[in-house]
Amino acid sequence: QVRLVESGGGLVQPGGSLRLSCAASGSTNSPSLMSWYRQAPEKQRELVASITAAGDRNYAFSTKGRFTISRDDAKNTMYLQMNSLEPEDTAVYYCRAIFLRGAYWGQGTQVTVSL
Repeated sequence: QVRLVESGGGLVQPGGSLRLSCAASGSTNSPSLMSWYRQAPEKQRELVASITAAGDRNYAFSTKGRFTISRDDAKNTMYLQMNSLEPEDTAVYYCRAIFLRGAYWGQGTQVTVSL
């Protein structure tokens, strides 16, 4: 089974920045698609950003150009650089990776934007 390990979440003031990481292990090939999702309490999980093996990127409009997704295939690691964070960005952030053998979720990391 593939394991996804996230890091980088925490508490930040409005206007601050965070960089999330998600490292994959247990796979013999690189993921074809990696994505970041987020879920606030009592709300549905939503797609934040995704990146293909070719490097094509897609972002939710709510990020307003503030987020940047990237991947390092040599390390099987995905990143999400988040700038100009707003209270509305507060949520548990999850990474998802699709490999030839299937799709996998990370454990989630808490991002809290508050004074």
